[in-house]
Amino acid sequence: MNEGHDDPPKLPVRERSYRPGTGRHRRPLPATLPPDAPALVLAVPGKAGDIAAEIASIIRLDNPQVDLRLVSLVDGGADLSKEFVSAAADRPAAETAAVVVPLVTGPHPRVMRAVRDAVTQSETPVMIAHPLGPHPLLAEALHMRLAEAGLARVDRMRLFNVTSPVDGIIVATTGGDEGARGADATAVLLAARLTLPVVPAALDGVPNVADAAERLRKIGANRLALVPFVIGPEADHDRATAAAEAIGAGCAAPLGAHEAVARLVGMRYGSALGSYEESDED
Repeated sequence: MNEGHDDPPKLPVRERSYRPGTGRHRRPLPATLPPDAPALVLAVPGKAGDIAAEIASIIRLDNPQVDLRLVSLVDGGADLSKEFVSAAADRPAAETAAVVVPLVTGPHPRVMRAVRDAVTQSETPVMIAHPLGPHPLLAEALHMRLAEAGLARVDRMRLFNVTSPVDGIIVATTGGDEGARGADATAVLLAARLTLPVVPAALDGVPNVADAAERLRKIGANRLALVPFVIGPEADHDRATAAAEAIGAGCAAPLGAHEAVARLVGMRYGSALGSYEESDED
């Protein structure tokens, strides 16, 4: 333990760059695509505001060859259906017009239902990609958000004399009960990074944040932190902040326009096309 020694000074947080084309990892997408390649339609579960626009900008910067279209689901999917029709008009008949990537981190029944309904209504050949998580990149991004808020060490647990600011973490997501279950894998990945107990919770289902806090406290974790496992448009951050305050926990920022989110969108699109074989990154 760190008895008799002062805690080391807090180091600045620096996000790892996920720009493709460097290091040992393959590009999420090929450098070139045919002109009639399916459009990448990013389905936003809320207003397509600043966060979604910034994510789209990162994707376009790294993948200028992709026909990227940003569409909000606030109207239940009507605009999404129109975008599919528009994409189909620019491509050969009967070929895949678009790959739609839901901008959610895990299972989200309402969003996926809206996407499926939009595909049916458009009567166009569209592929639906999986949600962005679970994936080690998202666990790393959650770690960064916790560190930025002073709720986790900046580095992974390698030196046992480094004291953690908290002793239990709640990964809070949306998507109801199914969303909470889907966040369990990410909670395990984050726990492995920090060597701390991490449990999932739903902001709109069960187990809720209070349930998760009780579970952690039963195993002796009393200094708690909550990290929203959401990108931003799908949930009001004030809701997560209020839930954290209600259990006396610190609260990190949502994932937002983290580069890991943009990279995973490209990976989901490429995987749907069969042009990229995903491999877990650490």
